[in-house]
Amino acid sequence: MKIIIPMAGRGSRLRPHTLTVPKPLVPIAGKPIVQILVEDLTKSLEEKVDEIAFVTGDFGADVDKQLIAIAESLGAKGSVYKQDQPLGTAHAILCAEESMSGKCMIAFSDTLFKANFAFNSEEDGIIWAQKVEDPSAFGVLKTDADNVITDFVEKPKEFVSDLAIVGIYYVKDGDNLKKELRYLLDNDITDRGEYQLTDALENMKQKGIKFKVGKIDEWLDCGNKDAVVYTNQRMLEIKAFNSENAENLQSENSIVIQPCYIGKNVKLTNCVIGPHVSIGDNSIVTDSVINNTVIQSDSTVNSANLENSMIGNKVEYVGSRSEISIGDYSVYKV
Repeated sequence: MKIIIPMAGRGSRLRPHTLTVPKPLVPIAGKPIVQILVEDLTKSLEEKVDEIAFVTGDFGADVDKQLIAIAESLGAKGSVYKQDQPLGTAHAILCAEESMSGKCMIAFSDTLFKANFAFNSEEDGIIWAQKVEDPSAFGVLKTDADNVITDFVEKPKEFVSDLAIVGIYYVKDGDNLKKELRYLLDNDITDRGEYQLTDALENMKQKGIKFKVGKIDEWLDCGNKDAVVYTNQRMLEIKAFNSENAENLQSENSIVIQPCYIGKNVKLTNCVIGPHVSIGDNSIVTDSVINNTVIQSDSTVNSANLENSMIGNKVEYVGSRSEISIGDYSVYKV
């Protein structure tokens, strides 16, 4: 089994936190978004994952090394491919064509999920979806009585289905998908100026490939600050985080209300932390009350009363503002 992770976008809606790192490497509950995604996928799959291929932008050698290390930690080969232009989902996936053979999963790294991804790998294909209230903002699926997909509809203006495609796909024959993706590019078949994966899947369906729908229990967005803070909350709850045994935690006159994630060498003095707080390695929090907030690594927070907030790496924050979003290497003092 191969897993292909397109992640070339910078995540402009999550700025300033994506000015220094790509969105899939922003940490939630102590781990980068993309790491949580591939760990959850590999744990659910019955077959061994041989390779995880990441399709990135020009994020630098350090990011490439981090991604390869994530794959290797799961017992898989790590590969990194570059998408130099934002030409659509089909183009992004085809950038990893050297890794596209046999059974393949494709998972876009924009969101996280609560789901059991176990499935019958002898099916032609699976496309995961969730019911949504407003399907006009999504690509949606129509199915027959046997759960076989009959139509792909991109952002329908009139109601045709409320099953929104969440960005996770399985195909039994990666070479066949690669051929259909290549056909789109070779013949310049685009939708709104981009090469779309759903066009390739539609061609496969027309040739007899049967795609079925996989169901998602919960779909968690990571598109902006509020969404990341909420997803951090749900990941802490879903994975039942308990930070009581945090490594080298120094806590003086402080209370931690679970669930929370606390990294290595964190120092808390005169604080109430939690619930739903993640604090990265080597951060120091003093004289503060903090809940429902993400604080990344090597930051200092003093005299704060924070909720629904996000503080980056190597930040110095002194103040009492109740909600704030500060990127890496920033200083904020009231």
